Amino acid sequence: MKHHLASIIVLGVLLVSPLLAERGAQTDIALVAQFDRDGNGWLNYEERMTAREYLLAHPELREPTSKRRVTGTGLPGPTVSPSDVGSWGDAPLYDPGTVRTLFLEFEHDDWEQELAAFWHTDVDVPAMLTVDGHKYRDVGVHFRGHNSFTAVPHGLKRSMTLTIDFRHKQKLMGHSKVLLLNAHQDPTYLRTALYLQVARDYIPALQSNFMRVVINGESWGVYPAQQAFNSEFTKATRGTKKGARWKSPNNSDGGGFSYLGDDVVDYRRWYEMKGRDKPEAWVALIALCMVLHETPTDKLEQALEPMLDIDGVLKFLAIDIALVNNDGYWKDGSDFNLYLDEDGRFHLTPHDSNEGFRCRGGSGARSPDPLAALDDPDKALRHKLLAVPSLRKRYLAYVGDIAEKWLDWERLGPVVEKHQALIREYVATETRKPDVAAFTTGVYGEGVGAPPSAETIKGFADQRRAFLLNHPEIIKARGGRQP
Repeated sequence: MKHHLASIIVLGVLLVSPLLAERGAQTDIALVAQFDRDGNGWLNYEERMTAREYLLAHPELREPTSKRRVTGTGLPGPTVSPSDVGSWGDAPLYDPGTVRTLFLEFEHDDWEQELAAFWHTDVDVPAMLTVDGHKYRDVGVHFRGHNSFTAVPHGLKRSMTLTIDFRHKQKLMGHSKVLLLNAHQDPTYLRTALYLQVARDYIPALQSNFMRVVINGESWGVYPAQQAFNSEFTKATRGTKKGARWKSPNNSDGGGFSYLGDDVVDYRRWYEMKGRDKPEAWVALIALCMVLHETPTDKLEQALEPMLDIDGVLKFLAIDIALVNNDGYWKDGSDFNLYLDEDGRFHLTPHDSNEGFRCRGGSGARSPDPLAALDDPDKALRHKLLAVPSLRKRYLAYVGDIAEKWLDWERLGPVVEKHQALIREYVATETRKPDVAAFTTGVYGEGVGAPPSAETIKGFADQRRAFLLNHPEIIKARGGRQP
């Protein structure tokens, strides 16, 4: 009876998940409860094999995915052992000047097939992790992301999450999770680190650097590494692990703070609560959405002040538009992290930032305009907050400040060059990523006389800065200051 009920639950979750995957939150496929025969809370190899057979026998339970957009096959990388690598000592895990090597040892050679089979399930595959000579037993590993998985074929680098405390009370230099990103569509590898560095200059934002990954003795190259949005992040940035956290997933029609009524079910689709479910936090979120929706413009700032870190949100919106996060709030009204503190105020911080620092399309660095999406109710923070003249002025001043300080190549260029120098040797031996030839051209262009386009980091910085600092509304917001 227990297994039959678990099957029904799995079927129910899976049959809904294709819809949610297209619009809103993806529900992980629940397999552990069904196949955990020994009841220890995780699946050993035999149990995982049974779960894989079940998934193969029920292809209808998998969400439909688009065709692979990345072509090519990976080749074996260099052999590396812990004795070949020195220690970074007491340097923090996300120290920007370090490239630690993470050695993962899986028990079985079909680890990649396992990780692919259990993508977007609740199953982690355990591995031994060795870092700076220290061993961490039974670290949970799973592939993460959506396009960074579905668009990348077997044998090429995919993004991973490492759960350090998967089975044991242990942390990697104070961190229980590590996100390893495959820099999908970013051959420079740099965009996540650059975006989050700028963001941290204005609001609490995630840490990021680079780590090399060696799997069963073979180097899989360098990965942008990103801190997890968990209670450790709030402890480091807010001084407490308390409060509530959500992720607003991509492709959200309602997760941009639209008011969807008073039924929490309508919000769960667009916001993924992290950790223990907290009904009172959902009530607070619904109340915030209602105030945004119903309060007249001239009374909005006063009404929101006890509920929302307004200045922090204005900075978040300014970063999002100035650095053109192509997965960001200005475009999709989604893909952010949300924190409710103990005092009942909401705070935003970026979630996915590897699509920043580039402008696409014929409009170049002129798109998006800093006042884009003001008429879109699905992007309620822009639609409502920026309708308040004083808040719009403050927001535009922040956009100008970011452009003046951080898109100045005199400042940004040395940061880029330092990151490139740090990881160049690892990129040169990369065998599991097909676009490494653009490691340099993705920053500076082809270098044949014409200025780099706004799709390169250098071209973006120069052109976007000039456009924003000459924008009449930004000049006005900054008291007439011009470049």
